[in-house]
Amino acid sequence: MRYRLLIIVATIIWGSSFVIVKDVTNAITPAWILAVRFSAAAVIMGVIFLGRRALYFEKSHVGYGLLFGLAMFLAYYTQTIGITDTTPGKNAFLTGTYCVIVPFLAWLLLRRRPNRFNIVAAALCIAGIGFISLDGESGEMSIRFGDAMTLVCAVFYALHIILVSKFAEGRDIYVLTLWQFVGVAACSWVVGLAFEPAPSWAALPADCWISLGYLAVACTTVALLFQNIGQAHLPPASAALLLSLEAVFGVAFSVALGAESLTPRVVIGFALVFAAIVVSEVLPEQRTR
Repeated sequence: MRYRLLIIVATIIWGSSFVIVKDVTNAITPAWILAVRFSAAAVIMGVIFLGRRALYFEKSHVGYGLLFGLAMFLAYYTQTIGITDTTPGKNAFLTGTYCVIVPFLAWLLLRRRPNRFNIVAAALCIAGIGFISLDGESGEMSIRFGDAMTLVCAVFYALHIILVSKFAEGRDIYVLTLWQFVGVAACSWVVGLAFEPAPSWAALPADCWISLGYLAVACTTVALLFQNIGQAHLPPASAALLLSLEAVFGVAFSVALGAESLTPRVVIGFALVFAAIVVSEVLPEQRTR
């Protein structure tokens, strides 16, 4: 039970991050948010796992960790851009579509054919996205820029999962994660310095610094450790179902904190996307068992 609880706590933490990121983007641009968040997380990981320092500069861990970091940066960056033009709840649920995208991206890159559950899940997901993205009083389909960027981020999250599943085996996942954080931080600093105005750090209010600290410590370092520990002791189907609660908690926090209000149409869309995640991740595993 305690391993399930660890994953649930991780999803609660991640669910809370959507509203926080939305607020922080009012003061800091996306690349700079990620630069601070992942630089701090990399330092924390390096200190926590100092006992594994013999592997810190082993070539394969550095190379693959940085590769994972590039994919994760693209995912987080497009997600953070997306949340500036959509609600935290929509951002949470549309991000969760990576679960449905993974089998099809694996088919494209690894020649692993998706099964019928994946196809059904894709249909449910597309229908859910349609309900979520219907915009305006006319009821016409109109996908906002923020929703589109969030869907792009889901593709990069799916790519990250495939890369980890292919190259992490036989290597220390914590050292890989450390270099992954370094990769995200490095990409964020480069993009921030090249394309975004630097924040006036001294002028940032205290609550903004507190939010950045929460994102770095709780949402990145602690939640990831909880996820890794929980997944190591649970069947994949159980872990996947529990992890999908991130989207549910994302909406719950968003509504509770007044960041959005739910309409019946959007609720139907959320339900369809959640059903797609369950069909894609859980049913194939249950059938195999």
